[in-house]
Amino acid sequence: MALTSRERANKTPLEIVPSHSADVILPRQPTKTPLASQTVIVIGSSTGGTEALRTLLTSLPANMPPILIAQHMPEMFTHSFAQRLDSLCRLRVKEAEDNERLQAGTVYIAPGHSHLLIKSAPTIGYSTSLNNGPAVNRHRPSVDVLFRSAANLVGKNSIGVMLTGMGRDGANGMLEMRQAGAWNIAQDEASCVVFGMPKEAIAIGATHEVLGLPSIAQRLVVLAHQRQPSV
Repeated sequence: MALTSRERANKTPLEIVPSHSADVILPRQPTKTPLASQTVIVIGSSTGGTEALRTLLTSLPANMPPILIAQHMPEMFTHSFAQRLDSLCRLRVKEAEDNERLQAGTVYIAPGHSHLLIKSAPTIGYSTSLNNGPAVNRHRPSVDVLFRSAANLVGKNSIGVMLTGMGRDGANGMLEMRQAGAWNIAQDEASCVVFGMPKEAIAIGATHEVLGLPSIAQRLVVLAHQRQPSV
């Protein structure tokens, strides 16, 4: 007796998407000394992150170090999201492109189709790198990938921020940043839509501070000033 289409579907095993670590994109290779003196801020977010990022970025002045963001978002939305933030912020906000020099006063948002990484750019400091390899923690872009690249290259000159989001993407990368000398901040439970990603980072000892969303911008201004390279 022939099976109906519904019966055939029920007999088809579900495809389980593997949960890769950041190792599938880049190895953990921390440098003892940052490859450039430039300060870089990296931010990870997911559920509730679009509004959290709007609140944070619109509170920052234009003279901030370069900021790179991995927000879990489908690729058809990241460009318009960056344009909307750019219209609201004193900072320049754009969807990241491959091989762009990191410039102060600019925010680079990972496109929904690729991981965003920091790479060394001889004579000019750092630049962006896009990688459309496998999803990490079932996400592309992945916060773990961005944070690992900061740990590998920028080290003690980087500042990490974990905002609201579901799951644990970014926790391991943030711990690697701390081990490399970075200063890390997690959003507190009271101001999160979902306290998943910050909670995981806090639980493994990856963070230095846990702050309410309204306080993070002011703290970043202070940290960026403290970490300016001496002339």
